[in-house]
Amino acid sequence: MARKNQKAPWEPEEEIIWVSRTEMKNDMEALQVLGEELVALKPSALAKIPLSEELAEAITNAQRFKNEAKRRQLQFIGKLMRYTDPEPIQAALDKIRNKHSQATAELHKLEQTRDRLIAEGDVEIEKVMALHPSTDRQRLRQLVRQANKEKKANKAPKASREIFQILKELNEEA
Repeated sequence: MARKNQKAPWEPEEEIIWVSRTEMKNDMEALQVLGEELVALKPSALAKIPLSEELAEAITNAQRFKNEAKRRQLQFIGKLMRYTDPEPIQAALDKIRNKHSQATAELHKLEQTRDRLIAEGDVEIEKVMALHPSTDRQRLRQLVRQANKEKKANKAPKASREIFQILKELNEEA
């Protein structure tokens, strides 16, 4: 029996986006690879990633399993990943991966600040004091003067290292 005057469940203005089966499979494989990366993480790093309880439990189980059981568990993790938003998980994973490069960049920034302190003196000290008011201004000025003397006398940069350590401590406090 034919139905009369029935409208489609979607609005005529809505655009339907057709996704090919291959594209869907590729997306699912990408989620499974993401799940494999999560399984490879240490428990301390895994705790920093926003996961549902069920997904976290599946990942810890997969870490215990061997061979075929692990493969099946990874497929199950891929299935669970389809129902969760992978973007926050991927962002947290990227943050964990880039931790080393971020630490290196911070150290370079501290070295540049130290070099500016030695080159510019009081102007840069005021900038550091504005950022970290608890800093010992007198000690910092002494070290800057001493570093300049060491630089002129071609001595070992002992004061420069001390300035770097102070800046590193201030950065860790903040």
